[in-house]
Amino acid sequence: MLKFVEMDDRTSVRTQMEQEHGPVILINQFVVEPEDAEGFLKLWAEDAAIMKRQPGFISAQMHKGVGDSRVFLNYAVWESVADFKRAFHNPEFQAKIRAYPSSIVASPHLFKKLSVPGICVD
Repeated sequence: MLKFVEMDDRTSVRTQMEQEHGPVILINQFVVEPEDAEGFLKLWAEDAAIMKRQPGFISAQMHKGVGDSRVFLNYAVWESVADFKRAFHNPEFQAKIRAYPSSIVASPHLFKKLSVPGICVD
């Protein structure tokens, strides 16, 4: 199974899943060795298909660092923290994440969109 490392050492994603907020953005950074990249993307696509069927799922996008980067970034939008939490604890999804190689490091974190005057709107 993949290794989880918190993105913020003061606020765990499990603690975030106890909040009431929506919509919410999941940012999940993965560090993947080059020899595991193809298998990782296949497993992630299977996971994403499970999540896509869950209530509250809006969208997901995978990104990869340019060049020889080992970093992948998943950006997923959910209607609420509660919807994400329910989907994350889905037994089908939980079984799937056990299939990832232990060499992969995942750092999931939940975010809310902010408004910055003159730059972006919430």
